[in-house]
Amino acid sequence: MLTSLRPVICTSRLEESREFYIQLFGFKVTHETAWYVGLGRPGPPPRELALLDDTHPALPGPWRRPLRTARLTLEVEGGKGELERIAACGGPAAGRCRGGAGSPVGNDLFVTDPSGVLIHVVALR
Repeated sequence: MLTSLRPVICTSRLEESREFYIQLFGFKVTHETAWYVGLGRPGPPPRELALLDDTHPALPGPWRRPLRTARLTLEVEGGKGELERIAACGGPAAGRCRGGAGSPVGNDLFVTDPSGVLIHVVALR
């Protein structure tokens, strides 16, 4: 039986990615070294995400490179106001914002993190 799931993003932009997930989504650092950042959000169930320096020898040789393609879907509380806060992120550490009020669904948007991971943000009603 599966007891936990922790996506790990291999990145060449560890610090920027760390700040992105902390500032935009409220993650807290649960463990940190020079090459790894564990992030968590409390609550039932707990939510976890990890960031790994893409050059670290913990990765087998052929996989020591930045993540090329991934998409995460993150559900947030706070409705349209929370989406507007995320869409207004601006600056290189926040990635690029897309979607927002022009989204066909109206309650979601897409942002990219500093490593280029596509994040589909869905506002819960």
